[in-house]
Amino acid sequence: MKKLFISTILLLGLSMNVSAQRRPPAPPHPSKNELVNIKMQELTKKYNTEKKLILNHPLATKQMKRDQMKALNQRFETEKRLLREAR
Repeated sequence: MKKLFISTILLLGLSMNVSAQRRPPAPPHPSKNELVNIKMQELTKKYNTEKKLILNHPLATKQMKRDQMKALNQRFETEKRLLREAR
């Protein structure tokens, strides 16, 4: 009786272990170019929202807006250049 109990527990444990190892294959990872393109789209979207916020700010003067846009454009160009170099 004791041997039967031990063997059933052992059999159950092994079958659970085997079934736990079955899982669907992992989805394919995006290539480096795809990652760079995704980052570029995110960067462009972020740039456009920040630009809209700067230009529609009610209290900023034209000079302040011009300075902020200049800094934003400069930052955007450097980040875009770095992404292009990553390809």
